[in-house]
Amino acid sequence: MLQLLPGRVTVENDVVFGTTGNRDLKCDIYHPPSDGGRRPGVLIVHGGAWRSGDRSQLRYYGIQLARYDFVGVACEYRLSGEAHWPAQIHDAKAALRWMRANANKLGIDEGKICVTGNSAGAHLALMMGCDTDAFEGEGGNINVSSKCAAISAIYPPTTLRFNKNDAENSLLGAAGSDEIATKASPISYANSSFPPTILIHGNADQVVPNSESFNMYHALNKAGASVELHVFDGAPHAFDALPEFAKLCVQLMTLFFDHKVVNPRPVIVPAATGQ
Repeated sequence: MLQLLPGRVTVENDVVFGTTGNRDLKCDIYHPPSDGGRRPGVLIVHGGAWRSGDRSQLRYYGIQLARYDFVGVACEYRLSGEAHWPAQIHDAKAALRWMRANANKLGIDEGKICVTGNSAGAHLALMMGCDTDAFEGEGGNINVSSKCAAISAIYPPTTLRFNKNDAENSLLGAAGSDEIATKASPISYANSSFPPTILIHGNADQVVPNSESFNMYHALNKAGASVELHVFDGAPHAFDALPEFAKLCVQLMTLFFDHKVVNPRPVIVPAATGQ
């Protein structure tokens, strides 16, 4: 079982993981406190309705995941004001390919790279589980796999619709359509080979209704994929801005990643000993 490590997490800022158009794409790397062999990695994807936010938003997650012995990589991606869909998933996949291509240097076990994201970042995290070449893009290391071992999605949009709201319209752009929205929806790709997934949501979320996570849970469960859902009562969107909830989210995802990826094992409940 994963334990918190003593010591200080080391952070590398502004590391280039790819290029697109006329600029570099950068990430921040969170290294565990102590040296060791190959560790599991986590790609961390920020939210902001695909049109705002940056990789520093989830700094707490990067630090805490590193304290649980994960190498965390918080990536940026092109926002909808710069480029429309599918540029965002192209960039996220480029970041994961970069992690795998540089696994030796980063000290990552390339077979144990997970993904976590919040809100729009959670949508992209789930899209990382879609087994299709359509979203690979043209970033660096194109011949390296972008498959992830497991996914954590915190209050994720899972069903996009054209003309649903400004954020999704801005993401899809003027060329958007119902067909493109469906192809940009994680729920469209629910199948038995989808990576193990943990969904976390609040039942007072008025930005992304918790039905988005419930629907994704039922779709993955019906398909035979490994999935679990955690719902916080009375919690609104971005509830993990409160430290006590952020701490719980980290504990939930690290427990899940540990059981499914780091030290795979079934959940075995001890036999009852009576009252």
